Amino acid sequence: MRPMLGLLYDVHGNLSALDAVLDHCPAERFLLGGDYALGGAWPAETIARLDDLDAEWIRGNTDRWLLDDSDAPEPMHAGLAACRELLGDELVQRLASLTEETTRDDTLFCHASPGSDMVGFPDEASDEDSELVRGVEQRRVVLGHTHIQFERTTPEGIQLVNPGSVGMPFDHDHSAAYALLHDDGRVELRRVEYDWRPVVELVRERMGEPFASRLERARFDVSP
Repeated sequence: MRPMLGLLYDVHGNLSALDAVLDHCPAERFLLGGDYALGGAWPAETIARLDDLDAEWIRGNTDRWLLDDSDAPEPMHAGLAACRELLGDELVQRLASLTEETTRDDTLFCHASPGSDMVGFPDEASDEDSELVRGVEQRRVVLGHTHIQFERTTPEGIQLVNPGSVGMPFDHDHSAAYALLHDDGRVELRRVEYDWRPVVELVRERMGEPFASRLERARFDVSP
């Protein structure tokens, strides 16, 4: 059996949340699911902290956008520019060059869905689940991107696991989210409290909107 694996997705440059998770997490090996730097107050420091881990990395859409933002929404552009400057060219190239997916035994790890770093699974079970796992041979898919933690099984019997977002949850819960894949195959979803309020102000100062408001309200839609 493989040792316990920590599943960390969507850190988004939030070093305070990441440190809280790592202090709480019993795993010694990790799978890192993309979106590491954009939108947080500590992009480079977050990468340095993740580099200390025994971990396998995959790429998220915002990591790809650091090098090619042609399909990034316009509100992301200013934050991407700031993030690039703080990371430097070498880290930008490295993050943008990460692999899109990886497999371990009977589990496929991707950022949003198999074959896509942008098309995410819905929050609740729907017919989209079956469409998005079409052709998948593994019995489990671990994914992120939507920043909403869940675990469910498709009609085909494929387990879907979203560990949630370490650094910017969108489910109205400010606590940092992650998951454990135990050596017996069991998945455990976890949350960790941390002091997010001062982080919001630093994000507002260094990255601006919409990142600060999303973190402050723990939701994606921050319109009035």
